[in-house]
Amino acid sequence: MKIRSATAQDHDLFVDTFLTAFGRFPETWGGGRPLWAAFEMDRCLFAEAEDGRPVGTAGAYSFELTLPGDVIVPVAGVSGVGVLPSHRRQGVLTALMRHQLEAVRDRGEYLSVLLASEAVIYRRFGYGPATHSRWLTVTRQKAAFTPPRGSQDTPVTGSVDVLRRADCVEILEEVYDRCRRATPGAVSRPHHWWAKGAGQPPVAETPRYLAVHRDADGTPDGYASYAMTDRDTLTVDEVVAVEDGVVTDLARFLLGHDLVGDVVFKHFPPEHPLRWQLTDYRASEVSKDSDWLWVRVLDVPRALTARGWFADGELVLDVDDPFLGERGRWLLTVRDGKAVCEATDRAPDLSLDVSDLGSVYLGGTTPSTLVRAGRVQAHRPDAADRADALFRTERAPHCLHWF
Repeated sequence: MKIRSATAQDHDLFVDTFLTAFGRFPETWGGGRPLWAAFEMDRCLFAEAEDGRPVGTAGAYSFELTLPGDVIVPVAGVSGVGVLPSHRRQGVLTALMRHQLEAVRDRGEYLSVLLASEAVIYRRFGYGPATHSRWLTVTRQKAAFTPPRGSQDTPVTGSVDVLRRADCVEILEEVYDRCRRATPGAVSRPHHWWAKGAGQPPVAETPRYLAVHRDADGTPDGYASYAMTDRDTLTVDEVVAVEDGVVTDLARFLLGHDLVGDVVFKHFPPEHPLRWQLTDYRASEVSKDSDWLWVRVLDVPRALTARGWFADGELVLDVDDPFLGERGRWLLTVRDGKAVCEATDRAPDLSLDVSDLGSVYLGGTTPSTLVRAGRVQAHRPDAADRADALFRTERAPHCLHWF
């Protein structure tokens, strides 16, 4: 078996091999969404059998990732990974992953991200779940809002227009880009994704209504993509806005839709206070709480010094990377929001796998949770608390993009 880079001429072969690995056909998979229209062939790999037949694939997109502190960095978005059923458990995936991580490093990227089809697969390659997604279902007839304390009426912060995707795709692209730059854990949606309809709605050209929110000056500052998915359920693909008040305005608009029993918000921001704004707390129910974006750190010092920090302190991390056969002990020193990370021989405060560093990196999981779970070893009584304070972020990470 050998690993080779794909070429532009390999596009159809790559798609066919990838879909065969999942037992899918292009005309039926995912409702026909042309995910493969966005494949970057210069970042795609084949695993080939001795006779030259492709038996596995792995690709990557060139994204930007927002880190805590509104820091934007280039990142590899891994996708299109599959091995033919006839060649599984023969080391094909391991070879592809190792080759891919080396290629990512060669490009100067020190972070790689993905959405995991199976959670048990990617930890062994150094990825850890870093953001989570949940669905919020609200019974419309119970969706009365409680006025904010000190106010008789809930203030309206703008207006909402209902548009079709074809009439506002440029607005969607601009609003999403502005919002993802202010949201840790968010990845970019390059222009060609929107232009080609590559992805899920509203990136895809699937029929959807778009509730576009405008501020008092008429500038678009948020949107919600939605459709009736059965007789009395309105399903919201995503709500995109930086300000909580805009999300609330859009939610109120959607919950005021006639002839609707339930409104289902997919990928709702995990810490948005909507449930607490409802008079009846039980009018809403959380479901499908699952992992979403997985993070893989390829250069510990670069990764830790890149993001913003919101507390001062020191921490010695002993980080093991068994897949790449690397181990390092690092002194992380944070002052005034900036970090210095240097190799050290000091005794560690925490010992952890590189996948667990990926999980805490964006602030979505506290180090103490992983200590309590037995995944991270604390060598001092106060180490977990100090790590929690250091890795804390001002805003919970959240990723909407599907790739």
